[in-house]
Amino acid sequence: MSRIGKAIINIPAGVTVSEKDGVVTVKGAKGELSQELTGGITVEQKDGELTVNRPSDSKQHKALHGLYRALINNMVIGTSEGFTKKLELVGVGYRASHQGQKLELALGFSHGIVMELPKEIQVDTVTEKGKNPIITLSSYDKQLLGMVAAKIRSFRKPEPYKGKGVRFVGEQIRRKAGKSA
Repeated sequence: MSRIGKAIINIPAGVTVSEKDGVVTVKGAKGELSQELTGGITVEQKDGELTVNRPSDSKQHKALHGLYRALINNMVIGTSEGFTKKLELVGVGYRASHQGQKLELALGFSHGIVMELPKEIQVDTVTEKGKNPIITLSSYDKQLLGMVAAKIRSFRKPEPYKGKGVRFVGEQIRRKAGKSA
């Protein structure tokens, strides 16, 4: 049995989970998310707990069992608490600012990068003197948040020699030695 798949999902107060025609919908204080279930995976709810079941022990069903349990758990956590990712801009002259849902980045290119963010994501930029600018992204949808953060990071990935670029806060960059004279 899948360790992740057989774990029980606790439903916090204020969050409702409903399943109809193979689609699980989770509603909470932060928002509403839904996920379609395939491969015969079913959801059983009782006493504020959610259990994900699979029809057989085939390899495909085992894989989907853990996957859907993790996705539903992320939906429950997201709609009740939300998720946050922080990105750090390391480099001379690297700047970030936002106006509404538009994020403006100066990453050492000849032009600035303007990115329109989805309405589900809240953005905040902090620039303190002597410190690297930090972009804070928060949302109730973990998948969307990860995709947007990865897209921002892809504009200027951290390079291994000086470590310049966009990185997640706390991310360790494998550094290389430069030329030896």
